[in-house]
Amino acid sequence: MQALLAEIGALADVKHYGRVVSIQGLMVEVAGPLHAMGVGSRLNVSNRAGEEVICEVVGFRDNKALCLPFGALAGIGVGCKAVLSSEEPHVYPSSAWLGRVVNAMGEPMDGKGPIAQGAQPYLLRNMPPPAHTRQRVRGKIDLGVRALNTFTTCCRGQRMGIFAGSGVGKSVLLSMLARNTACDVSVIGLIGERGREVQEFIEDDLGPEGLARSVVVVATSDEPALMRRQAAYLTLSLAEYFRDRDQNVLCMMDSVTRFAVAQREIGLSTGEPPTSKGYTPTVFAELPKLLERAGPGTGSGNITGLFTVLVDGDDHNEPVADAVRSILDGHIVMERSIAERGRYPAINVLKSVSRTMPDCNEAEENELIRRARALMATYDDMEELIRLGAYRPGSDPQVDEAIFYQPALEAFLAQNKHDASSLAEGYSALAAVLANRPRISEETE
Repeated sequence: MQALLAEIGALADVKHYGRVVSIQGLMVEVAGPLHAMGVGSRLNVSNRAGEEVICEVVGFRDNKALCLPFGALAGIGVGCKAVLSSEEPHVYPSSAWLGRVVNAMGEPMDGKGPIAQGAQPYLLRNMPPPAHTRQRVRGKIDLGVRALNTFTTCCRGQRMGIFAGSGVGKSVLLSMLARNTACDVSVIGLIGERGREVQEFIEDDLGPEGLARSVVVVATSDEPALMRRQAAYLTLSLAEYFRDRDQNVLCMMDSVTRFAVAQREIGLSTGEPPTSKGYTPTVFAELPKLLERAGPGTGSGNITGLFTVLVDGDDHNEPVADAVRSILDGHIVMERSIAERGRYPAINVLKSVSRTMPDCNEAEENELIRRARALMATYDDMEELIRLGAYRPGSDPQVDEAIFYQPALEAFLAQNKHDASSLAEGYSALAAVLANRPRISEETE
């Protein structure tokens, strides 16, 4: 009732409307009261059958508003009425959203009936809290994955990127994090996802227990660009609602790249000049606005963000990956060569970084990780010579030590997707691996 009263109170006294004057591809041009419109305004366009299609103003040209639709344009033609919505796009979240699957408009997709709305509206394109009012990132978060808990330890309110090419195991790692991470609420955005994988992720990877504490926002790859972009905005708005209730929120998005591709489609349709790899300037303007919304809040609640990035052609320096890496608080790199030799998750811990890790760990834990990294780096430098048989054992004690520890470290980094490993278990297991001394060092002594 409170939500209904709030909507009634937001109704405008005057209704503005225009007419469709042209349609080019997916672009709808509307003439009318341009003084009442702005970029981001919503129009309800009626087709010939009397059905309404929501469109968003994305630009202006020649005294006409350029609009893109959230649905199909079938039945819309020149002269169709376009009514301007007076309110900014928003959503009314509540605790009833937990355990539900919704689309980018916040409508239920799981067949469980309508969702009870909250009393307070949350803007879809909200601004992050002012930097000086936000709490600091503190306190480790247990991700349930050994390789991440030890080599890229994360804190509550941290934002991490998962960078991987297609088919390297990015979605499987995300499912492990969704199921095993210690948090109060999970908000999961599947942006531009394959339609067949949605139900598999919800039933097999997330499971009934994981879904009970989660909200899943879905926009499949066949939906319009505006729907895919709005699904990302809705994911962060829902996470902000639970954060404001002093809860520890895990916000996962798969993937930021598809959000960027959707924004590129929107920008190109309005005539923006394509820049690097065809991405328009607004892509790089929107990315920080989206990603900065995750993080610690002004109270005790926080949003821990895990955002996947689908790197183009396994190039981890392509434009979107480079931009996202500069915004986030760390990055997890997954490599095809590791997956090809059968080690999952295929995380390259030498290229992965958590910017908060040194300060949140004890000195003993940092020393343990430093030694393990040094051993793996030494082996990585000599790997080609070792595999070719060109390295003679005993030539370099450091290389001999790295060769000794390599099988045990590889086994430590491997983990079945149905297994979970706590922070304490990860560090103790790594300490046990490094406690074994190679025979060569004993003989040398």
